[in-house]
Amino acid sequence: MNTTPNSNRKHIAIFGNTNAGKSSLMNVLCNQDVSLVSEIKGTTTDPVRKAMELIPFGPVLFIDTAGLNDSTALGDIRIKKSKKILSSSDLAIYVMDGKNEDYDSYVNMKELFKTNNITSIDVINKWDLLSNDEKDHFKHKYKDALYVSAIDTESISILKDKIIKILSLTEEDISLTYDLCKKGSTILLVTPIDAEAPKGRLILPQVQIIRDALDNGFKCIVIKETELKDAIDEFKNVHFVITDSKVFKFVENIIPKNFKLTSFSILMARQKGGLRQNIEGMLSLEGKRLKKVLIAEACTHSIGHDDIGNSMIPNILKKKYGEDITIDFCKGSDFPEDLKEYDLVIHCGGCMINRRSMLSRVRICEIDEVPIVNYGIFLAHSMGILHRCIRDINY
Repeated sequence: MNTTPNSNRKHIAIFGNTNAGKSSLMNVLCNQDVSLVSEIKGTTTDPVRKAMELIPFGPVLFIDTAGLNDSTALGDIRIKKSKKILSSSDLAIYVMDGKNEDYDSYVNMKELFKTNNITSIDVINKWDLLSNDEKDHFKHKYKDALYVSAIDTESISILKDKIIKILSLTEEDISLTYDLCKKGSTILLVTPIDAEAPKGRLILPQVQIIRDALDNGFKCIVIKETELKDAIDEFKNVHFVITDSKVFKFVENIIPKNFKLTSFSILMARQKGGLRQNIEGMLSLEGKRLKKVLIAEACTHSIGHDDIGNSMIPNILKKKYGEDITIDFCKGSDFPEDLKEYDLVIHCGGCMINRRSMLSRVRICEIDEVPIVNYGIFLAHSMGILHRCIRDINY
């Protein structure tokens, strides 16, 4: 369970003012000292993440954020980082210091949770330090809140049970391969080995699709593109071919016309969300002139000479629209909040971020009326094989 990628875990973010006890709460929820605890305001500077198994629910990621009222020199930057966590949060916990009530901050965050469609749990912390009159005040004013103390195991257990109950009702991640073919079918996976693949390992989308296919009862044949011709001759009963997008055309030219075909990137986009918008975005560009494009990657892997996002796609764009086209890049969590200056966003498959993060990025594009296109969709369209690569998958 500890090897589950963070992108496949439910994200639980803890918000609140400085010294509300967020870090202490995080530590007891995780049963270890993850976050630094101090009476000094602003101790938590950047979001602190801890992956764990929340029994009996499963793998989750707890995120401790900086105080929302941080008045230090870097406070504004820290607060902005904390609020950016909203885009990836499946569940938010708002922690209020029972000894230092701040109703305005509470109302502001509750509004942000509502705007971002995030279910939240209200926690009144340091309950053990409150007088009976203070407890009566909070019980009357915050009727749906949980009253918690980091040293009271019973209150922590109640909070954990509430978290599990809410997460159990959330949408499960969509299987990558569940509907591609019948159980027992054979899937051929074309996996080029290049600079992006760490030594001794495959890249994450390849690993995830192999595991998902096995979970769904499919037989997997994994080859490099250089072995494709021999594999086609040897394995006559192939029901679906999944390839790395960079060798799309090479693979499409070799496999029989009756073979079903798609890419790792397209299947990842379907699981993460927004594949329909990707396809519609690609088709909406017909006949349009692009002047400025953003290429977005959710990770910060090393760059090779044939890298899709940093080399292959830019070369295609320049060839079609001219060398003067402006191409900007963003990586990791640095996705712009304002995209109005762009004609198009081209996004990776999103294997390193969770579904909520990807859907948040798709929503930003929709609000700014900027088409968003997945790597696989873009490459398949540029090679004239988009219809074939999406016709056999549901979206």
